[in-house]
Amino acid sequence: MELITALTIGFLGSFHCIGMCGPIAVALPLPKSSNIVFFTGRVLYNSGRLISYGIMGLLFGFLGKGFVVWGYQQSLSIALGVIIIILIVIPAKYKNRFLGMNIILQVTEPLKRSIGKLFKRTSLLSFLLIGFLNGFLPCGFVYIGLAGAAATGSPVTGLLFMVLFGLGTVPAMLTVSLFGKLISLNIRRKITRAIPVLAFMLALIFILRGLNLGIPYLSPKMMGTKTMMHNTK
Repeated sequence: MELITALTIGFLGSFHCIGMCGPIAVALPLPKSSNIVFFTGRVLYNSGRLISYGIMGLLFGFLGKGFVVWGYQQSLSIALGVIIIILIVIPAKYKNRFLGMNIILQVTEPLKRSIGKLFKRTSLLSFLLIGFLNGFLPCGFVYIGLAGAAATGSPVTGLLFMVLFGLGTVPAMLTVSLFGKLISLNIRRKITRAIPVLAFMLALIFILRGLNLGIPYLSPKMMGTKTMMHNTK
């Protein structure tokens, strides 16, 4: 179920990618070579994103493992859903103020500078590295994906969760990088406006899963470590 959820979040999040990350995909370097090399570069860019997502998924899955060990997996799922809803209703000016904090800029600015330098190259390796660094840039839907990775309570499953999350975004991002100029700014703005609705739906999924209602796929029964330890006595 977690892996299906990962693909779903990635697919829905890809619409956010078109609005927010699309400019990077559209502006990828143009190698002076065949169409095969051009396409390969775009595939490597998305592969780089998958690698960075996988690394973050591994780390957050390890973090979530602690909650499972102590029997708080349900509470974690509900808390993540509530946090997502809170982030949706917070005015944009406060979010921008947060992103403008020195501690955030100390991370994002070096990434942006490195990406800028890579844009001056046309090697296939540069495409992979651009995608890899792009994956670490602040992104609301990536954070939702990482919340899901943490909720799995397993480093390996967290890694798979984020890789599948990334795969869900590939169709849209690959299309944008190949035909981005055909997608107008107006269309991107309309897509961006729909993002809060999609995020709210995902938040409800997290909350329902945490409520442990016994609904197949949507809110299956979860057995925390504390419960399992009690049952074995």
